[in-house]
Amino acid sequence: MNTLLFLARHGETVDNAAQIMQGQTQGQMNDIGRQQAAQLRNELADKQFDAVIASDLYRSVETAEIVAGSHGLPVVTTPLLRERDWGSFTGRYIPSLKNEPWPDDIESLDALLARAARFLDFVRRDYAGKRVLAVGHGIINKAIQAVFYGKQMREVERMTNCEVRILEL
Repeated sequence: MNTLLFLARHGETVDNAAQIMQGQTQGQMNDIGRQQAAQLRNELADKQFDAVIASDLYRSVETAEIVAGSHGLPVVTTPLLRERDWGSFTGRYIPSLKNEPWPDDIESLDALLARAARFLDFVRRDYAGKRVLAVGHGIINKAIQAVFYGKQMREVERMTNCEVRILEL
């Protein structure tokens, strides 16, 4: 039996709404984000999960806890699901970064994709044959899908807050 991975993005945060580059900061969901997480919980209420995994950043943990509560499951956290480290772009207004050169302290694409591959290996190894909900972030989720499908990052469509995509590992 294959592992079924339900890959979700966290609910909207204060910084998402303000277009601030969060990167690996903890983040705080806003009311819309909590409503999105509650809607996700309702959408997944009839699904059976063996485990719930989240990024160790608070915005993902909070989303995962809202969903996991109705399934009676604890949330396991891992730094493998953290958002991309945006280095000195972290905390900046995203539209103002458009034409700026990328600083050297941003997590490289190769490092991000390698982390995504390690996450997939972790799930395959530790949750073989299980149904797993994993709550991550926009860019790491994109990287996970790029690795899984053997695509370039730009070929993977952006995930909206609390969107779920299912991968059969």
